[in-house]
Amino acid sequence: MSAQSDVSLVREASRQIVAGGSAGCLAIREKGCHQPLCFPKTLGRAWGNHSRIEGLVEICLMHPLDVVKTRFQIQRSVTDPNSYKSLGDSFRMIFRTEGLFGFYKGILPPILAETPKRAVKFFTFEQYKKLLGYLSLSPGLTFAIAGLGSGLTEAVVVNPFEVVKVGLQANRNTFTEQPSTLGYAREIIKKEGWGIKGLNKGLTATLGRHGVFNMVYFGFYYNVKNMIPVHKDPTLEFLRKFGIGLLSGTIASVINIPFDVAKSRIQGPQPVPGELKYRTCFKTMATVYQEEGILALYKGLLPKIMRLGPGGAVMLLVYEYTYSWLQENW
Repeated sequence: MSAQSDVSLVREASRQIVAGGSAGCLAIREKGCHQPLCFPKTLGRAWGNHSRIEGLVEICLMHPLDVVKTRFQIQRSVTDPNSYKSLGDSFRMIFRTEGLFGFYKGILPPILAETPKRAVKFFTFEQYKKLLGYLSLSPGLTFAIAGLGSGLTEAVVVNPFEVVKVGLQANRNTFTEQPSTLGYAREIIKKEGWGIKGLNKGLTATLGRHGVFNMVYFGFYYNVKNMIPVHKDPTLEFLRKFGIGLLSGTIASVINIPFDVAKSRIQGPQPVPGELKYRTCFKTMATVYQEEGILALYKGLLPKIMRLGPGGAVMLLVYEYTYSWLQENW
């Protein structure tokens, strides 16, 4: 392989990583310009100073929905006086008992993980898709399998952050009374270590959650997008992609939420302190189903869709437009 080919491969991989990272940071647009500004020719200052700020804003806006989703998933009985009866009731109760900052418990892990997580998601999707091109698979199956692979890879990266995040979100003390993110992570490592009982507990459920989500998310988006004709009008084309992305995120959320519930039960507080009830992914699903019914596996679905439906659409659009811009300018 020539040196020029090596450079081309590295450049293409860099575009995918940078565009994927930008999907976790949202798009920045220069005033009067319709091109993403996340990565100007210097590929530096705008990325560091602006896109991360936009990503931070997005996380801050959506994190309360993630807290509420986790709370619904770990509550086991509606007869408990502390359980939430509805989405509105959860917001009122959290605000009344924990204050405004109660909605931002566990926010630091997502902030730290968001950009590398999205970079891994899109970069590995492109790489798996390229590898699957050597097999005689239909395009539809290729997209789905590549999505599954990217989700499994992404899960390995994010699981330690998820363990810390869920533990902090489950804490109902006031924001000032709960441990810091670093302090809580150290406590987990000290007591349980780095393995599947400690900072990587719930890994199988996280693998299922991300693997299934990405399989449906990428598979549905690219298959449906290829079926619906492209619009010449830029606004209509944007709406076409946004609508498909919205459906992709919504459908993927509905299909993968049992894994999400299992993950929250395993990583969250156990019903009896010191007694490990929720251990593995499928056993946890079976226990929840037997004790609480089939609908318990869909707890937290509404806030999840509210966050990942439009969020999934924005993420795909930012990736595609940024990647296209990078191909033209870098």
